[in-house]
Amino acid sequence: MKRNLSNVKTLVQFITESQKNVLHATGELSRILNDIAIAAKIINREVNKAGLLDMLGIEGGMNVQDEEVKKLDVFANEQFISALSSGGQCCVIASEENDDIIPIKKSDYSKANYVVLIDPLDGSSNIDVNVAIGSIFSIYKRVTNEGAGQVIDCIQPGDRQVAAGYIIYGSSTMLVYTTGDGVNGFTLDPSIGEFCLSHPNMKIPEDGFIYSVNEGNYVEFPREIQEYIYYCKTPDFATGRPYSARYIGSMVADFHRNLIKGGIFMYPATSKHPLGKLRLMYECNPLAFLIEQAGGKAIDGEGRILSIQPDSIHQRTGIIIGSKNMVEKVEAFIQLNLGKNVYRIK
Repeated sequence: MKRNLSNVKTLVQFITESQKNVLHATGELSRILNDIAIAAKIINREVNKAGLLDMLGIEGGMNVQDEEVKKLDVFANEQFISALSSGGQCCVIASEENDDIIPIKKSDYSKANYVVLIDPLDGSSNIDVNVAIGSIFSIYKRVTNEGAGQVIDCIQPGDRQVAAGYIIYGSSTMLVYTTGDGVNGFTLDPSIGEFCLSHPNMKIPEDGFIYSVNEGNYVEFPREIQEYIYYCKTPDFATGRPYSARYIGSMVADFHRNLIKGGIFMYPATSKHPLGKLRLMYECNPLAFLIEQAGGKAIDGEGRILSIQPDSIHQRTGIIIGSKNMVEKVEAFIQLNLGKNVYRIK
């Protein structure tokens, strides 16, 4: 059945209508979101035909995270930086792929009020095997007064985000974002080249039946995570256990599935990575903001992700994120182990 375009609400229309409900809105944040959407469309085009354009494989070298740089990583990073640099609303960009911040130095942008942090292509290790990948973004208001942005503008706690979201490039391409007033999802309609509202007011179920974790690292997990995984596997009719194990290895893909169906994603600190492995500013803060707006919860194993005061743009952390009741069950295991003489990640 053909879609009735009179009933379609595009991302641009949705942002414009939402802006009208915000007192003293200037439209700057709306333009940044539009710039991100444009970059996402370009990246989506390349992702969909990467094998035909020789965009698969390794570019060469390692990024600041000591990860092999893929060709699409480089392309995605360039697209976001280009889009955000030319708009005039952004004073500084920080990217997972760059060692340092990228100040926007154009003199006519001296009054730019926003900071954008990006993971240009999350899950890029899956590019060559055609698994869903994504982009993650986080937006803050600057704390300095004017001119090009500085590091201090970028290392703010996650609860100061004014917007965050992700794009998932899968069987369909979706952009999901929040500005602190709920979560909405938009699916790219290739026939008109627009993101269209497809998942309004997204809410994660309070309970779920899916746990997502790399069990290959099981022996390196702290005791409470091992116990929770055992709990997930133990049959219990009343709670619907055992739960289903689903782990893609692309955080955006695992997060997106759990957001819709209910579930928990865990990438805790380990004996090998005692500070955690995922990036606080580029991955954990934006997705934690989203999950809280959708009714879920996100912790690092000790407290709320969004309350962490960062000290560097590439800071790492453990994360446990998803359905509220599932995360709180992990917290219960943490509390049970606090008084025991067992190994814990410091």
